[in-house]
Amino acid sequence: MSDTLHPWRFFRAGGFDQVQLDTAADLLALGELDQKLWVALSCPVKGIEFDSRSLQFIDSDNDGHVRAPELLAAIAWANTRLTSPEVLVQKRDGVSVSQIRDDDEPGKLIKVAAQALAKALGKSDADELSVAETSTAQAGHAARALAAWEAAGADALPLGDATAAAHALVTELDGKVQDYFTRCQLAAFDARAGGVLNASEDALKALAPATLQTGSQAISDLPLAYVSAEAVLPLTSGINPAWAGRVASLRDTIVNPLLGVQTGLSAADWQAIKDKLSSYTTWLAAKPDPTAEGDGLRDLEKLARYVRDLHTLANNFVAFRNFYTRQGMATFQIGTLYLDGRSCELCVAVNDAAKHGALANLSGVCLVYCDCVRGADKLSVAAAFTAGDSDQLMVGRNGVFYDRQGRDWDATITKIIDHPISLHQAFWSPYKKAARLVSSQLQKLAASKANAADDKLAKAAVGAAEKGAKGEVAKAPPPPFDVGKFAGIFAAIGLALGAMGTMAVSVASGLFSLAWWQFPLVIVGLMLIISLPSVLVAWFKLRARNLGPILDANGWAINARARINIPFGTSLTQVAKLPEGAQRTLSDPYAEKSSGWPYLWVLLVLVLAVAWYLRSHV
Repeated sequence: MSDTLHPWRFFRAGGFDQVQLDTAADLLALGELDQKLWVALSCPVKGIEFDSRSLQFIDSDNDGHVRAPELLAAIAWANTRLTSPEVLVQKRDGVSVSQIRDDDEPGKLIKVAAQALAKALGKSDADELSVAETSTAQAGHAARALAAWEAAGADALPLGDATAAAHALVTELDGKVQDYFTRCQLAAFDARAGGVLNASEDALKALAPATLQTGSQAISDLPLAYVSAEAVLPLTSGINPAWAGRVASLRDTIVNPLLGVQTGLSAADWQAIKDKLSSYTTWLAAKPDPTAEGDGLRDLEKLARYVRDLHTLANNFVAFRNFYTRQGMATFQIGTLYLDGRSCELCVAVNDAAKHGALANLSGVCLVYCDCVRGADKLSVAAAFTAGDSDQLMVGRNGVFYDRQGRDWDATITKIIDHPISLHQAFWSPYKKAARLVSSQLQKLAASKANAADDKLAKAAVGAAEKGAKGEVAKAPPPPFDVGKFAGIFAAIGLALGAMGTMAVSVASGLFSLAWWQFPLVIVGLMLIISLPSVLVAWFKLRARNLGPILDANGWAINARARINIPFGTSLTQVAKLPEGAQRTLSDPYAEKSSGWPYLWVLLVLVLAVAWYLRSHV
């Protein structure tokens, strides 16, 4: 890139510098800015919240992506078509006639189209022609062109209202009639050709065993009539049965009205009929294409869209200004997901969750993939959870997704890419894991004991039943317990309990030797020892979160390390909280009734602790 004297301004967001595009001069000088400083170098035209028609104009090679050269070309083209480029940054919804340059032929066409549209709408040259008005101008152009075409067709109807049906019939029969006259010409050229070009005896024999229908393909493929050197197509009899009805209609609706009553049709007569219908054929071919743009209209719509959209696109392409300044949603944010008491604003469209997740996993962001349904419409999104925790996020949970148009979709979680969400989650994670482990082990122990008791009871019942059935005498009772045999075991257990008691006394002695104000410090220290490793790991991961892989997986070419740090990430996910000034009643009629025993045990421990402390220090 060449050096530039343009006074660029940058703002820092996401951990990197982004160019500030505020003026028309910034846009026009964009080609001089080193593209290594662009946030993105390519974006898809689908899966983003931006006017698809505008992207279609900018995507000049129609490859489904808007790249840096195409954006620069669009800005340069708009500059050559405007009297002042300042309108590009004035957030207008269109362009006025007075703002269009007409110092070259393309500009004159645009201005003429704009003047005609303004006149039709009752506007002056200074009034703005909106994007909607320039877009619908094409429909008006097509209607006017169609009306002019229909007016010209009044002189191209030799058979009046029956001309269209006549033209269709002649077009349908032309190939078969031409085939017949060509065969006749060959028969006139060589007499031997007559017998060969008519239906052969073998072909007719092949038809004999079959159940024949006049519309069958085998009969339709035979010549239109008997081939002879006279080359006259009979119109009353001797016609191939598959074509007899259409030939009769040809005779009554076309031949007789145009040539007079005829019993046969020569090759010259057939050409005369086509000549009489040629004016209609020419008129029909001139029917205007309803999708074709009139002179200057397409460029007028293009210019209006560029005035409205180019500045916005540049600030969501060269820089991610909307996203990082929180002044509105970025183009890649397609809506908001409400789930698990949170609203997630960083939601991107996804075509294939498995393919997207393979690359998006490198972002370090906790992503929840949801299938969204609204009637017959379906949509897949990936939502970033950046606040709260993941305890209740699981496949199958339902939420509601609101798109940028405000429509609500039923959303169901289909896949989760688990990464740290917040420092709060990381701090309590060890305790939650320990609680889940203890709970799981207790449940397993209780289940195993219950199963063992059930198995023992069942075996006893079965054994008693078998003994009763066989009349067996009960066995003698087992021998008495041998205390000496198990003395070693009891001694080992006693030593273990003694060691545990000694350790507990030592810990208690150490704690009670502390001053009262040191107790909270010890508790805080223990909690830090447990939680600090988890928090540190989460802190490093949260600071390294990167938006790039999420967008790269959607077809973007992200050119910067667009980080999502902890404060900014927290702002992307809103956690449920009561409104300011809301009243709250704390009494819950269905709350579980708590027992007083836990409080009594806590009180007893406190009393013993105070007694021990007073005894040791008084």
